[in-house]
Amino acid sequence: MAETIAVVMAAGKGTRMKSDLPKVLVPVRGRPMIEYVLGALRGAGIERIVVIVGYRADDVQDALGGWKHLRFVHQAGQLGTGHAVMCARGTLAAHRGPAVVVAGDSPMMRSASIARLLAEYDRRPAACILGTAHKENPTGLGRIIRDEHGAFCGIVEEKDATPHERRITEVNMSYYVFHAADLVESLEHLRADNAQREYYLTDCPGVLLAAGKEVRALAVLDPSESLSINTLEELAAVEAAMDEIAAQSPIVADYPLAGEPALRPSGPGS
Repeated sequence: MAETIAVVMAAGKGTRMKSDLPKVLVPVRGRPMIEYVLGALRGAGIERIVVIVGYRADDVQDALGGWKHLRFVHQAGQLGTGHAVMCARGTLAAHRGPAVVVAGDSPMMRSASIARLLAEYDRRPAACILGTAHKENPTGLGRIIRDEHGAFCGIVEEKDATPHERRITEVNMSYYVFHAADLVESLEHLRADNAQREYYLTDCPGVLLAAGKEVRALAVLDPSESLSINTLEELAAVEAAMDEIAAQSPIVADYPLAGEPALRPSGPGS
């Protein structure tokens, strides 16, 4: 397998968390939530990781000082997920292997899921492979649209979905494996022609499809991995889910409780 690079989007504020901290530094079971993401990536064998920082960037960098081989890229002004990845174009343009792109506020991420997507890319490379999941209650999440043959057609956000599309249970989980050159090319075609005036990474798969490139969506993720954190209520839900998993099994090989050795989290199962 070609060397993999990962890009972690970690530039946002924790406004809805009622905290002045950067969102990715809000603690989950005593550990900044981004460390679970980094642990999952490391557990999948990824050494090169680029962290996109913005709000209180110095604090994020200081907090992650114990993690080796991280590179930090500053996002001046938060203009969307696509804009965040644009800030790493220089590094991505020089990369010849796959590029994993994930969000830093997804502490339920599992190493096994990232490894599964990378194994699929290695088996049959594509411009983009999305990791998806089926959720019994998909409310609030983007739906995966497929054609009559089951091929990926696009992502529709819930606010834009028709009543039929809202009944789709397969959801976008913001786990992407791109061919780095194709990712860079697709970023050039993003437009901020939406109400938020932002550049969306979710538009990149559609851009690649329109260019005749192969994009696949694989429903290989656990539904619990969709538990990202934007509010205090979501934080409580994630901690409860982690405690339940830890209670079921003190050692969960593919769960991101294993990160850098000095940064093991506190709490049940640690």
